[in-house]
Amino acid sequence: MTQPTVAELQARWAKIRVANIYDTLDKMGYPNQCLDLGIRPLFPHTHLAGQAVTLRGAAVPVVRGEPDGVFVSEQVDYFKKLREMVYPGCVVVLECGGEAHVGKFGEMTSWALQQRGARGMVLDSYIRDSWGLEAIPNYTVCARGTSPIESAQRWRMVSMNETVGMPGTLTTRVRVDPGDWIVGEADGVVVVPQRIAMEALVLVEDLERREQGMREDLAAGMPFEDAYEKWGRA
Repeated sequence: MTQPTVAELQARWAKIRVANIYDTLDKMGYPNQCLDLGIRPLFPHTHLAGQAVTLRGAAVPVVRGEPDGVFVSEQVDYFKKLREMVYPGCVVVLECGGEAHVGKFGEMTSWALQQRGARGMVLDSYIRDSWGLEAIPNYTVCARGTSPIESAQRWRMVSMNETVGMPGTLTTRVRVDPGDWIVGEADGVVVVPQRIAMEALVLVEDLERREQGMREDLAAGMPFEDAYEKWGRA
């Protein structure tokens, strides 16, 4: 049997509501997969789904006496490597290392990632250029908000493609491994571990089907009790 491609799976996850994913994971014994509720899409009515490419940063200043050019060169090299890692259907998940104020990435760097196939970015801090980000097609940023403060000399990328820990809601940290599935919309952002992703997807697609059937019957005037008995969703 042919395995679905990342693009095919991404298209399926893109149709799923986050609340239904949470319910499915909860029943599977994974209740702590919801990121801090302060991390949400920047713009209303947007939805993000994709496979994680991970990146870690830190509030590490330039070493005293180090020429500015060395810092810039290092960061350009990191970003070049990140672009090479990005693929169609992925999401860049950025653990920012606790730096709370500067805007990590922005409009132009997001265009560069989008052109390589990234569907968006999730970060536990701030990003820049809200007007420009809103205009990038098929690209959704989930963050705490936006900031005008430049990250150069205040924050730097330090590693990529390794396990990161993002702030959680029901737990202190949510583990994100490269290849995990990330889904986010107005309700929040959830992480689906890759090892259970296919099982979870099949289950949540059935849940979506039943919920949609109930929704249509309710809209057509069916009493709630009858719709619930038919579909089993409330």
